[in-house]
Amino acid sequence: QVHVVESGGGLVQAGGSLRLSCAASGSISSINVMDWYRQAPGKQRELVATINSRGVTNYADSVKGRFTISRDNAKNTVNLQMNSLKPEDTAVYYCNIKQVAPYGDYWGQGTQVTVSS
Repeated sequence: QVHVVESGGGLVQAGGSLRLSCAASGSISSINVMDWYRQAPGKQRELVATINSRGVTNYADSVKGRFTISRDNAKNTVNLQMNSLKPEDTAVYYCNIKQVAPYGDYWGQGTQVTVSS
């Protein structure tokens, strides 16, 4: 089993920055994908950014150039640096880890990010 915990959410004004962190513990494979998702009220959960074990990243178009995902394989952590925040970035942000061996798809409890205009 893998335990995933997010931290770093909060309230920030538009144009500001926040850094989200996610720590995973347990039966973590060295080969996995770590993602950040978000879900705004009344909307579906959407993928924000992803990074694999080799450090290859992908971003949703809405956050490209503003958000940066990074990971520390030795510590099993993944971070999301969010700059130039907009009110539409307001959502609960979730960390997700997917791995094949052993198979698993693990979610954290989420952390609230609120951007005021």
